[in-house]
Amino acid sequence: MSAGRTARERVREELTREITDTARRHLATEGASGLSLRAVARELGMASSAIYRYFPSRDDLLTALIIDGYNAVGDAVEQADAACERGAYAARWRAVCHAVRDWALAHPHEYALLYGSPVPGYSAPRDTVPAAVRDTAVFGAIVADAHRAGALAPPPEIPAPPLSFGADAERVRGFIPEAPDHVVARALTAWTGLYGWVGFELFGQFENVLADRTAAFDHNTRCLGALIGLAG
Repeated sequence: MSAGRTARERVREELTREITDTARRHLATEGASGLSLRAVARELGMASSAIYRYFPSRDDLLTALIIDGYNAVGDAVEQADAACERGAYAARWRAVCHAVRDWALAHPHEYALLYGSPVPGYSAPRDTVPAAVRDTAVFGAIVADAHRAGALAPPPEIPAPPLSFGADAERVRGFIPEAPDHVVARALTAWTGLYGWVGFELFGQFENVLADRTAAFDHNTRCLGALIGLAG
């Protein structure tokens, strides 16, 4: 009986994977707002009633795709960071930035689902949070490691964050333990700058503007790293 359950579990896992793979293809043609369980079932040759045993609603399928996407970004960022020397903080920063961009360019529709416009009528559940913060945890660890080592050297004359930032800094500091507010503020600016750049590139804002986007992106990551104080 145990072996039978294991076989059923394998069948369920395989079919679940087929459903999510098909749904990802539909993202490219229909967009997240046009994702339809019935259309996915039709392509797979399943009865509409059968697919609901795997995903009770479109929102459940979207949640699965979002978690898979965040985990894929997390894998890419963690692997890029792990390949660098621990004390090479600037190199770690650039490596993880390039990992985000490379993944986004390879998976534009999934990136749009994660970081693009909200899907009308969909509210992501807290189930997505652990996967969503994996990349943030890596970025925070790089800054935290450099801060503990006394290796942060930000450029002079950077404005101090507003006094009202203190409460917000406490929330962000969960990813950058012991860092003072001004370090947290610069890290937050760099983090949003990274994803802003990738979004601009992916959604076409650099068309007829930048020819060598890889070189321009690397320069951008170096500038953002310098803002944090990651020299080198």
